[in-house]
Amino acid sequence: MRAFVGVGSNLGDRWARLALAARALRATPRLALVRASRVWDSAPVGPPQPRYLNAVLELETELPPRELLAALRQVERAAGRERRVRWGARTLDLDLLLYADLAVEAAGLTVPHPAIASRRFVLAPLAELCPGRVVPGTGATVAQLLAAAPPLDLRPVGGYPA
Repeated sequence: MRAFVGVGSNLGDRWARLALAARALRATPRLALVRASRVWDSAPVGPPQPRYLNAVLELETELPPRELLAALRQVERAAGRERRVRWGARTLDLDLLLYADLAVEAAGLTVPHPAIASRRFVLAPLAELCPGRVVPGTGATVAQLLAAAPPLDLRPVGGYPA
């Protein structure tokens, strides 16, 4: 199955954290990293905190959505992620954005990501990878959602680190 994962970091060596995420996901059984968007620098959403680096990774996986989410959480923990403040600063944030064409609502798992339509910092890199993909439950493509997303201080800053 094809899945898209949002990657973000705003604490410590942000570039190194993005590279760590890619390496860890490549090492995960039953998962392949297909390609990555460029990296984008963005203003934070939520409480005052440092700016983020954001990107999207396209994965091919045999893991079902819940197992993929568990693998993402394991990579976050390996990067020192602590969940203390909602929308707070983080060493690494991995969000399951899309999983095939599924719409899933279960305890602890919602796909597509529930805030995908309002997050320009997710939609801009996602649009690099799949602009014409219809986001389940919205009836709109990624490009259409990006065009309608709220403004945000956001700019591309380079290729995804290996």
